[in-house]
Amino acid sequence: MPSEYSNLEKIRLEKVANLRAEGIEPYPTRAERTHTSAEAIRSFEGAEGRGEAVSATLVGRLRSMRAMGKISFAHIEDGEGRVQIFLRADEVGVEGLELFNREFDLGDFIQASGAMFRTRTGEVTLRVSSFRMLAKAVTPLPAAKDEIVDGQVVRHATLSDAEVRYRQRYADLAINPEVRQTFRTRAAVVRALREFLDGHGFLEVETPILQPLYGGAAARPFTTHHNQLKQDLYLRISFELYLKRLLVGNLERVYEVGRDFRNEGVDRTHNPEFTQLEFYWAYADYQQVMSLTEAMVLHVADRVIGQPTLSYQGQEINLAPPWRRVELRQGLLEVTGIDIAEHPTAESLAGAMKQRGLEGNWEATRGKLIDGLLGDYLEPTLIQPTFVYDYPRDISPLAKSKPGDPGIVERFEGFAAGMELCNAFTELNDPLDQEARFLEMGRDYEADDEERHPMDEDYLQAMRYGMPPSGGFGMGVDRLAMLFTGSPNIREVILFPHLRERE
Repeated sequence: MPSEYSNLEKIRLEKVANLRAEGIEPYPTRAERTHTSAEAIRSFEGAEGRGEAVSATLVGRLRSMRAMGKISFAHIEDGEGRVQIFLRADEVGVEGLELFNREFDLGDFIQASGAMFRTRTGEVTLRVSSFRMLAKAVTPLPAAKDEIVDGQVVRHATLSDAEVRYRQRYADLAINPEVRQTFRTRAAVVRALREFLDGHGFLEVETPILQPLYGGAAARPFTTHHNQLKQDLYLRISFELYLKRLLVGNLERVYEVGRDFRNEGVDRTHNPEFTQLEFYWAYADYQQVMSLTEAMVLHVADRVIGQPTLSYQGQEINLAPPWRRVELRQGLLEVTGIDIAEHPTAESLAGAMKQRGLEGNWEATRGKLIDGLLGDYLEPTLIQPTFVYDYPRDISPLAKSKPGDPGIVERFEGFAAGMELCNAFTELNDPLDQEARFLEMGRDYEADDEERHPMDEDYLQAMRYGMPPSGGFGMGVDRLAMLFTGSPNIREVILFPHLRERE
């Protein structure tokens, strides 16, 4: 027996051997089931008034056990819920009951057959006539909690430590039904997004994850190498430049839901690997995209929670259109007292920030100082859904300039619950302007700066064939899932979030 097994694991391994010694396979090949736990309870409740019997064969993981002499109570849990089972020596035999109490543990998967009935306390229960092991759990589920029920000690598995929960999501899911519900809700969010876009004539597509040149967002990429091609490749940071190539090819409405990868910091709303939704809509602008965004999020709310309002960390949020619209310049003036239009250079803006005691990176460009003001001071105030619009050109190299104001682009970001949910532009479709901006970004930023956009010659080639005017949109699906599940941290809605190695 390997030395790394704990004492409890060694005891359970002995039980595996004991079962086999008695001719019982602890990991049988087949399982039988007639009802889920929820189906069995519903069937019994429907038949109860008619005086009809309901027999069932149920399967699930043992979640509680309580031995009381010649009887034992337990709860088993499957994917739909939990049901009590009742074992009595008169029905399963004295040896059978002793076997259950002696060799079965919390966490084991079992199969039990019998008739449904209601106990004196009113709980719908399976009166077991036969049972068997389906899979012996060698490692106990993390932590055990004792509770007193009817004067008897009942053991329940519990898991609340966030570090353990994220590292052992399988145990987290096994123990905490609310976590399973979180990921069912997340799946419903994604399903509703697809349903909405499909219903509005958008075509779902797939674009490369491994790209010869990264682009479409301001982020550092992960780099890898293809041995046969002898070529460095990048995990995509965005779908944008590939999806816009499809507009050139006369696919007028396209979207993609998939994974992006950014070699950046990890915090409450950021994970290096995350799920993104992007769509591109020919002949639309950012105002039309705003309206579509409102309708899409409302559709998600209708499908997932059945109403436009939700509670997030104690805040009531109303997702019904119209969302508040705030010009970036005006929003920053309200929260910082600085009119960014009066500070056309980084030096001037930095001076105004210092004068008011505001924090900032004094080596940054003007656009990045403005973006810092937005993130540090305006964003936390945006609890109700809000579109902040009209951004500096130098932090939006793929967006179209506002007519008559080349320093400002037609861009908006959507916020709710004090966090960014989405980002959108009226897309730049002038290949000459785009080439000039790529060159400008290369000159003005350091080689390792996350705002630096490499020159993408193939994308420029596509643009030169002609790209229709269009609106583009990107949304972090994980953050939207946070909103609909009330989760305070993005790790709560990612099944296997990235974590530091243990010390």
